[in-house]
Order: sequence, then structure tokens, then C-alpha cells
Amino acid sequence: MPYITQEERKELDAEIDALLEKLRKAPAERVDGRLNYVISRLLNGVYTPSYYNYNRALGVLSAVAHEFYRRKVAPYEDIKIKENGDIY
Repeated sequence: MPYITQEERKELDAEIDALLEKLRKAPAERVDGRLNYVISRLLNGVYTPSYYNYNRALGVLSAVAHEFYRRKVAPYEDIKIKENGDIY
């Protein structure tokens, strides 16, 4: 999790909330493409072309994926295992 300070969050949250509102209003079949576009634009705007920066960007994306799995997907899977039984 990106444990940034509450002050840093305050700087970003209003814009993130506005973007979330727009994404949530999109049809489900268009959300993934729009989210990909937003993330790509952010990465392209932050990281200048170099192997070092591209490697950093991939590290951030990997960390986001792992954190999302750890915080959201794994607990959901645990609930479903209790509901439906484990496969092992």
C-alpha cells in the first residue's frame, strides 16, 4: 500500500474522487479501457524515457497489482472458500 502522509493524500484526493465519479458512470464494458488510458497517461506524464524510469514504472505497476491482490482479492477468495469449500 502506498502509505503516504495524510497531507499528501489531501493534495490528491479531490482530483482522484472526480476521476472516480466519471469512471463509475461509464458502462461496465468501457471502464477497463478508460482505466488503462488514465494509468497510461499518468505513467507517460511522470516517467521520462529511459530504461531506469521504465523499470521504475513497471515496479510501481507490479506493487499495485500485488497490493490489490493482498488487500482485495485474497480476502474475497477466503470468503468464497468458506462459502463453497476449498479445492484442496
